[in-house]
Amino acid sequence: MSSPGGADAPWIAVIDYGMGNQRSVEKALERLGATASITRDPAELGAADGLVLPGVGAFPLAMRNLRELGLAELIRARVEDGVPLLGICLGMQLLFESSRELERTEGLGLIPGDVTLLQTGGLRVPHIGWNEVRFERRSPLTEGLPADGCAFYHVHSFAPRPSERADLVGSTEYGERFATIVERGRVFGVQFHPEKSSGDGLRLLENFVATCDGTGASSGPQGAAGRAGHSASGLAGSARARLIRRA
Repeated sequence: MSSPGGADAPWIAVIDYGMGNQRSVEKALERLGATASITRDPAELGAADGLVLPGVGAFPLAMRNLRELGLAELIRARVEDGVPLLGICLGMQLLFESSRELERTEGLGLIPGDVTLLQTGGLRVPHIGWNEVRFERRSPLTEGLPADGCAFYHVHSFAPRPSERADLVGSTEYGERFATIVERGRVFGVQFHPEKSSGDGLRLLENFVATCDGTGASSGPQGAAGRAGHSASGLAGSARARLIRRA
């Protein structure tokens, strides 16, 4: 368990579903002053102020893990409650309706669109390395970053295709221009790894932390915790108590 960032620090839950780089994301969030925990505990996920869905690997296996652990519906319910969610790399792709990686697989369906193979025009796949991201519109994620964009570290072979232009925040080019930052309500996604993208990546993560204003701990009885048959306030208190004991 990570060290708390302070009594007023947002509590960010890094979703553990057996795939991805959870520890590096947790460490980056801690560095920014957040209280971060890697967890699949429904009580903790139901009480957190914000959620991060990281991911490395294949889309079908990731969705199977999320469903079997009961996390897919919990994530959707937390989003309905207005809790900020950030998907990173594969985690961003999982936010979409479906993917064609290996086989057609339904995603979380939080952002309209599909995930398909990156059309590189002969460039090597996967796309690995630093690449310049152009900001297409303003977003809470990009506050304080250069207005014309900056470089982030990418590792991927597939790319999401948002159905609605309004969801696109940033794009980059590798053989083709593709979406690399998306935002719909309080659901955010980045195709790159901000935790590996130096100062600009940390600034983007810091901006996400700033959106996590305590919505999670105050969810009403019809929220994720309520649908699980528990009081949301009771979940928040008991889960935070466990945090304090572990720290």
